[in-house]
Amino acid sequence: MRFLTSFRSTLRINLMGWIVLLFGWILSACSLNPGTPVENYTVQIVVDGQALSLQVPAGTTVQNAIEKAGVALEALDRLEPPGYTVLKNGESVRVIRVREELKVEEITIPFDSQTVQNESLPENRTMIIQAGSNGKLERTIRILYEDGQEVSRSVVKEVRIVEPRPEIKMVGVQRPFTPTSIPGRLVYLSGGNAWLMEGNTGNRRPLVTSGDLDGRIFSLSPNKEWLLFTRRSSTEPGKEINTLWMLNLTDSEAQPVNLRAKNIIHFADWVPGQGLSITYSTVEPRTTAPGWQANNDLVLTRYSPSGIILETTTLVEANYGGAFGWWGTQFAWSPDGALLAYAQPNVVGLVNLETGELTPLIKITPYQTRSDWAWVPALAWSPNHQVLYTLTHAPRPGQDNAETSPYFDLSAYIVNSGTLIKIVEKSGMFSYPVVSPRNTDGSYQVAYLNNISSEQGDSGRYRLAVMDRDGSNNQQVFPEEGKLGLDPQEVVWSPEPFEDGTYRLAVIYQKNLFLVHPQTGEALQITGDGLIEKVDW
Repeated sequence: MRFLTSFRSTLRINLMGWIVLLFGWILSACSLNPGTPVENYTVQIVVDGQALSLQVPAGTTVQNAIEKAGVALEALDRLEPPGYTVLKNGESVRVIRVREELKVEEITIPFDSQTVQNESLPENRTMIIQAGSNGKLERTIRILYEDGQEVSRSVVKEVRIVEPRPEIKMVGVQRPFTPTSIPGRLVYLSGGNAWLMEGNTGNRRPLVTSGDLDGRIFSLSPNKEWLLFTRRSSTEPGKEINTLWMLNLTDSEAQPVNLRAKNIIHFADWVPGQGLSITYSTVEPRTTAPGWQANNDLVLTRYSPSGIILETTTLVEANYGGAFGWWGTQFAWSPDGALLAYAQPNVVGLVNLETGELTPLIKITPYQTRSDWAWVPALAWSPNHQVLYTLTHAPRPGQDNAETSPYFDLSAYIVNSGTLIKIVEKSGMFSYPVVSPRNTDGSYQVAYLNNISSEQGDSGRYRLAVMDRDGSNNQQVFPEEGKLGLDPQEVVWSPEPFEDGTYRLAVIYQKNLFLVHPQTGEALQITGDGLIEKVDW
């Protein structure tokens, strides 16, 4: 019985197989029957100015017809109708030859003209302080052609090769202030140009009118006969930043002298008592913020009046400079040139002028700026180089991270005893102490900026304060309480007393220059164009 069931199953499977084979044979026979007609279409292909007639089977696409006609297509060529279209009898196909061309054009960028009012010039007098120059733009244009005819243009790239430099005209306007007598020579930086006041505030003459002074260095020589300054070299990141120059102030026809020193950000100054001897520290330009890597070096160079280098000595070799060495080191000569102090974000000390070694005196908790700059303590020497005034970073009670404390104290370091004395608490991180000339009795005063808010950190404004050398008789004198405060700056004492026997302070307030009485706070405004950037006296 089991055998009979198996036999029937096998017979059923074989019968079905034969039926499938028979059906396939019939279909194959029909398809191979030469009697079955295949319909052909006639189409036309227009290419390269010629019309080709072509026989193709029904159902042929445009792409198939192009391939059958042997027409080679370039990457940008296109078809009308598109290649996937199924052709009909009598239909025409167009091959459109497409090519592109990249053309580079140099475009001139015209310079702008700017006018700056300056009451340092006589009224209505015009002076070109910066000649204008056109810029250049390199523009790459993509031109598209179809069958030899231009069909479109598009800008694919623009690169400024040369930036335009604006023409800057300075026009004299009426001076709103009555001239007043001043001792010595007062120099100031206004709109990138150096000016001199001498004898009285109305007697002014331009010193350098190139408009490129960057204000990094702007310092009178100890005898007040020469001006040391820096000029911008380039605005492109990673390029030369600036160069160092000097100018003879005793000769009204003198021209600036290039000192062949460059990339000076933090320090360059005259060496007291050594004529035309200058010390400076350099950096290496970088494309990344802040735009440089400090060398933390110190070079001393002695020049002739014409700028010839007579002697060069490296006092401090280029070095890492510690944890914040990328920012740079500040230096300060004592008035007699006997001592040289240095300051870094975490230390204040003295430079051994024989060996170049740095001797730490005051350890300072560095301030965490959380940005691409570093805070460096200010330095100021007493007239007899016995006291070094500086700033120390004070901790905030109850705060775990001392580096973020907003408190800074004005302190005095006694060189002979090695004693550090806190003079003013919470004066501010930009207090900039400045010592007056010595009085006949040997006394002197210290001016500094006192922050309006004790917790302002690296923002906010200040009031000018004056005190005796030991911190007594401390009073805030300018501006008046309730008025807008001062921007951080280093104020300047007059080199000699005025007619009343009192020294004055030159202060920049709202971009104008004021002379301030250190006891009464009486302020005399002597400029009004709002362009003042730096001052020395």
